Amino acid sequence: MKRLFAVALLAGLLSACSTPAPVLTQIDRSVVSVSQEPRIQFLILHYTAINEPASLRVLSQRDVSAHYLVGDQTPVKVWQLVDEGRMAYHAGLSEWKGYSRLNASSVGIEIVNQGFQDTPQGRVYFPFPQAQIDQVIALSKDIVKRYNIKPEFVLGHSDIAPSRKQDPGPLFPWKQFADAGLIIWPNADEVARLTPLYTQQLPEARWFQQKLAKIGYGVPQNGQFDDATRNVIIAFQTKYRPTKFDGVADGETAAMIDSVATQTR
Repeated sequence: MKRLFAVALLAGLLSACSTPAPVLTQIDRSVVSVSQEPRIQFLILHYTAINEPASLRVLSQRDVSAHYLVGDQTPVKVWQLVDEGRMAYHAGLSEWKGYSRLNASSVGIEIVNQGFQDTPQGRVYFPFPQAQIDQVIALSKDIVKRYNIKPEFVLGHSDIAPSRKQDPGPLFPWKQFADAGLIIWPNADEVARLTPLYTQQLPEARWFQQKLAKIGYGVPQNGQFDDATRNVIIAFQTKYRPTKFDGVADGETAAMIDSVATQTR
């Protein structure tokens, strides 16, 4: 009897082992939820602060990466280093309009540029060749079109991490991006009208903080011109008024902030 039971148990185990694995049934994709959006919502622009060969080596072999690298040699070369469907490590700790850790929801473009050099006469920034900028604009327009990225979500690294990053720097030609329809730009007539008014009576710190937060910056709301708030003002000025980016909340800066905030959805 015991032998018969053992044989039966063994037969049962063998039968269980031979049971075919479940097969996924056909997936019905005829019903699509309206509550969704593309994973890619941001386009983030950087400079590498090193030369082209070093940029390519670092972005392909280290623990940082970007989807694209745009060179500065002639002819300008564009490398795709990471598939857009995969996450690249370019944004780090970052924030914009309540979104954080933007690596997962952005495409990153690194632009070969030495950044700046500190000299006895002061800090000197390196310009971007126009041929290089033409390629960055063309690439940006292609990405923005494919993912329907909003103009207020085309950003520099300094926009999303103003306390620790300053790229792509004051010589990056953001106005050309505005002319190409890629970003919001202050209305010149509105700025001219508002500047003397705000110069005569400068808004309080909380006004600046609220307006900058509406634009998208991660800025304190404590009513003080603290270091974090000044860093955000510097980031804004570097982008929209690169001739003077000292972090001082003056009348012209207030007028430009007001104009951009008014256009921000």
